[in-house]
Amino acid sequence: MNSEAQNIPLTEKIGYSLGDTASNLIFQTILFFITYFYTDVFGIAPATLATMFLITRIWDAVNDPIMGAIADRTNTRWGKFRPYLLWVAIPFGLVGVAVFTTPDLSMTGKIIYAYVTYILLDFVYTAINVPYSALMGVMTSNARVRTILSQFRFAAAFLGGLIIQYSVLKLVRTLGKGNEALGWQLTMVVLSMLAIIMFFITFATTKERVKPPREQKTFLKEDLRDLFRNKPWLLVAGATVFQLTYITIRNGSIIYYFKYFVGDQQLMLFGNTYMFSCDNMTSTFLISGTLATILGIVLTGWFSKVFGKRNCYVGFLGVTGIFTAVFYFFNPVNIIPMFVMQLFASFTFGPVSVLQWAMYTDTADYSEWKNRRRATALLMAASLFALKLGVALGGALLAGLLAFYGYNPGVEQTAGGLLGIKLVMSLYPAIPAIIGAGVMLFYPLTNRMMVDIEKDLNERRRKSGDQEPDKA
Repeated sequence: MNSEAQNIPLTEKIGYSLGDTASNLIFQTILFFITYFYTDVFGIAPATLATMFLITRIWDAVNDPIMGAIADRTNTRWGKFRPYLLWVAIPFGLVGVAVFTTPDLSMTGKIIYAYVTYILLDFVYTAINVPYSALMGVMTSNARVRTILSQFRFAAAFLGGLIIQYSVLKLVRTLGKGNEALGWQLTMVVLSMLAIIMFFITFATTKERVKPPREQKTFLKEDLRDLFRNKPWLLVAGATVFQLTYITIRNGSIIYYFKYFVGDQQLMLFGNTYMFSCDNMTSTFLISGTLATILGIVLTGWFSKVFGKRNCYVGFLGVTGIFTAVFYFFNPVNIIPMFVMQLFASFTFGPVSVLQWAMYTDTADYSEWKNRRRATALLMAASLFALKLGVALGGALLAGLLAFYGYNPGVEQTAGGLLGIKLVMSLYPAIPAIIGAGVMLFYPLTNRMMVDIEKDLNERRRKSGDQEPDKA
């Protein structure tokens, strides 16, 4: 490990990573359960929900770049990006609770409430996560160290996922005491309080070191021009849309898959027969997958060093799509094969998210190297827009496909409804995963090229005095 890697303390790496745990306490709940909550608890028809998920993204088209431009132009004694972790943490938690609150309104009133609160969630998520994502790009100028930071970040993100997968359904049942709507609201109160505390820890433990070139003048028009001429960024952003479309369809379908397709099952283990409820199987399925994903994350640095970031991203996302497609061939009683394939698909997906964000920070360095200008937050804002566009498309496709195949919440499903649930768990999410892998075949920034870019940029910064030395 080089000196710079050693000069970022472990406490700072952990502190930074907790910001993603905080985000994912809300984001993962949205990813896994929001479609189910809106259809089966809140009472919105799947077709109406599909439209809502698409329309709410219009705000994001303006919201993300604006936040990036604001963050790039923020100057405080705490830095450019860290202050937003302090300022936005509490609103983020409050809106998270509001989204999962079921008001006593007419259906029209409830739909309006859902639109307003979901748009507000998009806004506060952007306001805290654009600066948080940009922060990794200015904590160090070393591409390898950023990959290490990204590993910490996504291990912590999936820790947030583990918390959600293990606790949410149990908390809803326990806190709601038979009232599912109340259970979801109180569960989100607990999760939001944890998220707020973790964001405060991230603010307190991190440090910004990399400064924009001293001679740089910030003009939004030029920043946007640089962004859309940045071929490596365009490719990662395109792959991100397909990657998040995959994960949103796939993860959002799991609760439907076990509730309606698999159901309660008897399973023979070690000579004894056990009864497993669909709720317990759902939680165990999610947790086992997340543990496998974390293992993949831990090994990302080694895979990346041996095979290169691009090759790892392409290979792992493509294989994940293939493993996911295999679920089409399972019957409800094939519990053990389901869990085995979940472990394979989750392990291969682990490195994908780590590499995605490490490559985004590489594209920021590439843009500075090529254009002698740096707009880290705008680039990360546009990257978050790609992420949220994928979530929107995935959510809309999941809800739309359920409606197309005749899904009806809370009742025994028809043959068409069961087929739809089976397809959104298998073949439909596999398609965008494989397309995303194909897009990244054209990504040009190799490990060797990033070493050369880093050396050139460090020499420029040394001469101009723009970079603060990394110190423990």
